[in-house]
Amino acid sequence: MGSREQRITELEELIVRYQASYYNGEAEITDGEFDLLWDELKNLSPDSAVLKKVGTGPDVDGFPKARHLIPMGSQEKAANPQEFLVWAKKMGMEGSNSPQEDGNNDSALTSKNSRLTKRFIVQYKLDGASLELQYEKGKLVRAVTRGDGVTGDEITENAKRMKGTVLKLDIPFSGGVRGEVIMTHDVWRNKYSSKANCRNAANGIMRRKDGQGCEDLQLIVYDTADPKDGGYFTDEILKMEWLEKRGFTTAETKVFSDAKEIIDYRQKVTDKRDSLAFDIDGLVVKDVITDTEDLKRARPEKQIAFKFELETAYSILREVQWSESGATYTPIGIIDPVRLAGTTVKRANLNNPGIIRARELKIGSVVSVVKRGEIIPKIEGLAPTEQPSQTEEIVFPGVCLTCGSTLVDAGTRLYCPNPQCSKRLLHRLEKWIAVLDIRELGEKLITQLFEKKRVTRIHELYTLKTEELAEYDRMGELSAGKVIRHIQTRRNLSLSAFVAGFDLEGVAETTMEKITGAGFDTLEKLRRAEAAELAQVYGLGEITAQVIADGLKECAEEMDAVLRTGVITIARPAAQETLTMRGLSFCFTGELKSMKRGEAEERIKALGAQAKSSVVKGLSYLVTNDPASGSSKNKKALELGVRIISEDEFLAMLSDKGEKKDLPAQWELF
Repeated sequence: MGSREQRITELEELIVRYQASYYNGEAEITDGEFDLLWDELKNLSPDSAVLKKVGTGPDVDGFPKARHLIPMGSQEKAANPQEFLVWAKKMGMEGSNSPQEDGNNDSALTSKNSRLTKRFIVQYKLDGASLELQYEKGKLVRAVTRGDGVTGDEITENAKRMKGTVLKLDIPFSGGVRGEVIMTHDVWRNKYSSKANCRNAANGIMRRKDGQGCEDLQLIVYDTADPKDGGYFTDEILKMEWLEKRGFTTAETKVFSDAKEIIDYRQKVTDKRDSLAFDIDGLVVKDVITDTEDLKRARPEKQIAFKFELETAYSILREVQWSESGATYTPIGIIDPVRLAGTTVKRANLNNPGIIRARELKIGSVVSVVKRGEIIPKIEGLAPTEQPSQTEEIVFPGVCLTCGSTLVDAGTRLYCPNPQCSKRLLHRLEKWIAVLDIRELGEKLITQLFEKKRVTRIHELYTLKTEELAEYDRMGELSAGKVIRHIQTRRNLSLSAFVAGFDLEGVAETTMEKITGAGFDTLEKLRRAEAAELAQVYGLGEITAQVIADGLKECAEEMDAVLRTGVITIARPAAQETLTMRGLSFCFTGELKSMKRGEAEERIKALGAQAKSSVVKGLSYLVTNDPASGSSKNKKALELGVRIISEDEFLAMLSDKGEKKDLPAQWELF
């Protein structure tokens, strides 16, 4: 079994990574799965610095930054009734008293009741994106996202378009109002079902530069604060009444003094949560008496998130298959079929060798399988039941099935370390072709070229000739000429796309965009950076930083060889004044005459626009040379009122936005 220290390091890196994806609105795992990691780290290393951090740092997204009036601290979490009772006892909560008044907690929102018994308000824990509205003398002056808990993005204009935002109060209040930006299930189903869930959709829309779609979001508030601590708010019940009088939509709130009744209430809410108009992932329990000092702490002590439990099924782990992607071997559990979240599940992710060891999983084990918002379910661990006496150890691959090298078991991943491994080299070629969108160079042809050792490195693609390619199976001179023309088409890649094309293990283009956005925006700067420097980039982590640093060294010669061909160049970092298409988005369909689709996407990205793979609400333009066709994209654009333009109109737009037809200065090498 792996060492305790190794598991702690692994958990810390996973938590930092998943926090980053959550606060960027691109959550990779569900809240429940994140809580499992958090709880495991808390048990192994309760003093870990990661547990004391909120968020992952300010977003690299171009929004102006602003400080919160009161820090947005994260809450203590209880994943089950036992953990909640431990907290409740610490808070002095009664264990057997009746709820307030005659059992009707809706009528308990008043501060006039006796305080001989300690009381707690219980609110829905809304599953959206946190936002603080800041007022000066009753006027909304800014709206700030959570960010790192102290500083966030100012998205005031977007917030003004949301339902539930009060622009002017009826009193000259100066302070903050906190809430959650949510999207209802109906809106998500009708307009944004291409997003993974309501939370992801809300997070993405609220950060749009053009503000489009913000009218589909709703703000529900749950707290307010006077930063001068003038004693304005002393009672959480009065707070909610005050917010309602100001015209805000407030979170569902009830009052209890008995811990067991809160547990019962949680079960009632769990039973009806699917019928609610929006997502919630638990309850928030707070002492009725406002404690401003506690509110200022990074992790307030007098409130707790009482989470719902994940939907779970139990099955038997029958086999572990190792999925190969490039150099990495990823374990996938084969289980007896079970019904989970409306689907039949036969395969479940095991993540990495470290998790298998830490959870003591074996072939034949009865395991807990969870799924919520995930395409591939995950094995959480051993089921809370008696385990079979006859089980077998899970055998990890020891050598690379391609080159025979001894695999490296780093806990978080099992991989082949051989940079000359043929499977790894072929995967890199395939990744490069995918990033550049050279569709004519299919998988079968590139495999033939690789097996004949004609092309084993990326730069060798640019030495191919029409006559030699014509000799390959099912090619001929015309087809070969077309392939060569597309390979030799000059492409001006962003640094992020260029590096991602070299298939550094687990490093996607979005990861590289964060790094370039943090200032490592030329190849020279990237090469000079040490792994420790890259690890400081928000949401990156030490393992990924080391992979990038090592990968850049490993691929340095090949990168230079590609650049020497003159076909590929790297865009210079664009100055803000050159981003003349910022806020626009484009989708391309059909064949373009003047360039490849990938090149068109790179050109608009260089001017600050977004490239979309599908037609969605809020899309600025659909570019096609056949606007009268009955394609699904055309139909969707007409349905959503998206403007359809021709390639000529698109090229004219590029010219109007300041792009020259020859190579722009900002696209020159380095």
